[in-house]
This record gives sequence, C-alpha cells and structure tokens, in this order.
Amino acid sequence: MKTGEAILCLILTAVTVAGCTSKSKARADARAAFFAGQAKAMQEQRDATLPRRASGNTVAIVGPVKFPALTWTPDLTLMKTIVAAEYIPAGEPSQIIITRDGQQIPVTPAILLNGQDIPMQPGDVVELRQ
Repeated sequence: MKTGEAILCLILTAVTVAGCTSKSKARADARAAFFAGQAKAMQEQRDATLPRRASGNTVAIVGPVKFPALTWTPDLTLMKTIVAAEYIPAGEPSQIIITRDGQQIPVTPAILLNGQDIPMQPGDVVELRQ
C-alpha cells in the first residue's frame, strides 16, 4: 500500500503543480488582455477626437495650439499654419502628421527648420505631437 500511496501522492502533486501553472498563466493572460483592451480603448478615444478631414475650406490643427482651425488660402503652408495656429510650447513639436484624403503624411520638424515647406490643401488636418 505504501507504493500506492506514494503514486497517489505523486499524482496529486503533479495535478497541483499543473493547476498552479495554469492559474499563473491564466493570470498573465488576463493581465495581457486587460492592457490590450486599455490600449485599444485609448486608441479608439484618440481616433474619435481627431478630425478625419477639416470641413469646407479650412485646415484643422490638433495639438497644443490657440487656434485649432484656419481658413485655407492658396498660399497657406505647413509653417504658416503652425505659426498662425499659435503653437503653445516653447520648443518644436516632436512629430508632425498631415492627414490628407485619409492618408497620413509624417513630417519631421527638421524639414521645416531646413527651409523646406509643404503647401496645405483644403481639408488637411495637421497633428502636432509633443
């Protein structure tokens, strides 16, 4: 009977260890799902607040600016847009993204500082990220 008890004890130990592994894996999976859900909700909230296209003859500016919409004119450029919108932080934005006809166009601030400028089009959305 001692051999039978030892085998039973060994089986119970294996089941218990397997159960602990399953619980820790389940906890890790639940945690990963929670964080993935949070990230998705934050992205959806961000997407909901960003205009897809500025209305009419305007250019929308998303970010720390005093004036989030400007009337488009044929001579309006990205640099003029940032200046006219009155970008609030003292430094340059870390990233600039122009959304035009549903396409995102990343622009590095260095391009503007080197004298290159981009003409704006009606309906453009300029996102300034810090």
